[in-house]
Amino acid sequence: MTTTAGVLARRRRLRPGRLVRQVVAVIIGLAFLAPLIWTFLTSVSTESDVYRFPPKLWPAWDWSNYSRAWQAAPWLRYFGNTILIAGCVVALVLATSLLAGFAFAVMKFRGRGALFLIVMAVMMVPQTVLLIPNFLIAQRLGLYDTYAIQILPWGASVFGIFLLRQFFNTLPPELFEAAELEGAGPIRMLFSIAAPLAKPSMVLVGLNSFMGSWNAFVWPYLMTKSDSIRPIEVGLQSFYGTDGTDWTGLCAAVTFTTVPIILLFLFLQKYFVNGAYGVEGAVRG
Repeated sequence: MTTTAGVLARRRRLRPGRLVRQVVAVIIGLAFLAPLIWTFLTSVSTESDVYRFPPKLWPAWDWSNYSRAWQAAPWLRYFGNTILIAGCVVALVLATSLLAGFAFAVMKFRGRGALFLIVMAVMMVPQTVLLIPNFLIAQRLGLYDTYAIQILPWGASVFGIFLLRQFFNTLPPELFEAAELEGAGPIRMLFSIAAPLAKPSMVLVGLNSFMGSWNAFVWPYLMTKSDSIRPIEVGLQSFYGTDGTDWTGLCAAVTFTTVPIILLFLFLQKYFVNGAYGVEGAVRG
């Protein structure tokens, strides 16, 4: 009885702290959702309500903005281009991250540490500094205004390499030693032992790469000129003109182009959380 009473008393003491954490979590969640909510409310408002001050919290529910926004650009083509580009980028990133991460973590070769530091140093180079040189290189190689120029430069991820290397470092060396004694080579060890265990981390890397490719704007805007190969984010430029910006149409387009990413994240949320926890343990290790 005494033990049960002590447990109940402890739970009562913990409830206020748990309630505070839940309230803080809800506030933070609303803070992140506020831009999305505001974008949606603007997408169903009238043009006059957009410039109204103080703002009108209850919109006019003008759903015609969505039909107008859909007719403003070839969105089916943009969606297809974006899915193609993002899918190819994810496939390349996962392949290169697996191979490089496994090599840096498990395989022994001269200069491994120095080479890994060089790879990590790439993260310190601002991408804006490389825009002009990359533009000139793309033109000379004949890659300007192609799908390839939107895929190949992003086919390797320093984040993905680091993430998987850290995860592979946490695996017991005995796994690979036993496989090596049975005659397994590095490729077989990678795909038979390491890769299946790294699925949560791979989902995290793939989702991060997919979202980065889906939201890419500067690179495809500079490297393409044809609407037939441009992605969604560049298509949103059609709402900017010399006469001003169509804010209601733009917000409507932003809403229906963001929904696929939200659904994908919700569908893979379990794997995303598992991968994040795996990363935390790997980094600590």
